[in-house]
Amino acid sequence: MTTAADTKGGIETVPSTSRRSDAEREALMADPGFGRVHTDHMVAIRWSVEQGWHGAKLTAYEPLQLDPSAMVLHYGQAIFEGLKAYRQPDGGVAVFRPEENAHRFNRSAARLAMPELPVELFMDAVDALVDADRDWVPTAEGQSLYLRPFMIATEAQVGMRPAHEYLFLLIAFPVTPFFSGEIKPVTVWLSDEYVRAAQGGTGEAKCAGNYAGSLLAQRQAAEKGCDQVVWLDAVERRWVEEMGGMNLFFVSDGGTRLMTPALTGTLLPGVVRDSLLQLAPELGLTVEEGRISVDDWRKGAEDGSISEVFACGTAAVIAPVGHAKSSSGEWTMGDGSSGEVTLRLRSALLDLQYGRAADPHGWMRRVGS
Repeated sequence: MTTAADTKGGIETVPSTSRRSDAEREALMADPGFGRVHTDHMVAIRWSVEQGWHGAKLTAYEPLQLDPSAMVLHYGQAIFEGLKAYRQPDGGVAVFRPEENAHRFNRSAARLAMPELPVELFMDAVDALVDADRDWVPTAEGQSLYLRPFMIATEAQVGMRPAHEYLFLLIAFPVTPFFSGEIKPVTVWLSDEYVRAAQGGTGEAKCAGNYAGSLLAQRQAAEKGCDQVVWLDAVERRWVEEMGGMNLFFVSDGGTRLMTPALTGTLLPGVVRDSLLQLAPELGLTVEEGRISVDDWRKGAEDGSISEVFACGTAAVIAPVGHAKSSSGEWTMGDGSSGEVTLRLRSALLDLQYGRAADPHGWMRRVGS
């Protein structure tokens, strides 16, 4: 058992003195929802101009104390990531492609003039937290442990410049499947009133402000009877970019071709997106990064040349799109149900993540014993 002041991988470990009992943990994990029930620990690492990264510690999950002048509260320097740990058939635990999240985290940091966290330290933090709270990794089918690394500017200074002090935190929470039982395709609203990102902006960074700016459009989508908003380009309001915080894929040519909007600097480079671009050819699919207009999507759905559409991301893995609405009309993909290619890709990815299939790419990082 870990004791106070142990150090593993550069992370000082100070175990929580108020861990939940097995019975308490099991009761909380019976219906954890998403982001409501947190594990016993968190990792905290500080950065300052004078010391660089220092004080890396795994400690009890607890509230933060922030000065009212903390620069994150005034100028919004805040970035985050999302990745998952999965229970394996032998009872072990593995994390899906954490190094990719580490690299994307640093790209976001650079865009917001924040310090980059060494990839090794990011990985050490993931290993430390998952190992300490491995009992929180669910064993039920479809469930997983969601990891949320984030960084905020903590310097107490109301001044318009990059902060001189930052705090990196890593927390975790068990999550239920995005889809329970039958996979229900989502209905989407194509927003031509609001935009998510423009060239030269922060679209490819995973920063908090991007998501704050999307909430009004998401509420509008809900008012239109839709589950999610689909973002269009900022200039012509014509080209399809992404859905909410997820990347989109279009299936055509009789279910043999897969296309996703190319990364232009306004789209988030998803880890699941990249994984599917590598997995799809192994399943006999041709893959392409290109662009598609709203008119092309609608015509393709109506004449059957585009047979399926789905979105992908860490939380949902793959979410089929069954119906689309816009200010100019609406259309249905096929018969509105989940497509064969969508389900095949989803199954292939989940089998890899849960250790039911081989991992030829070395994407799953085993943690502890």
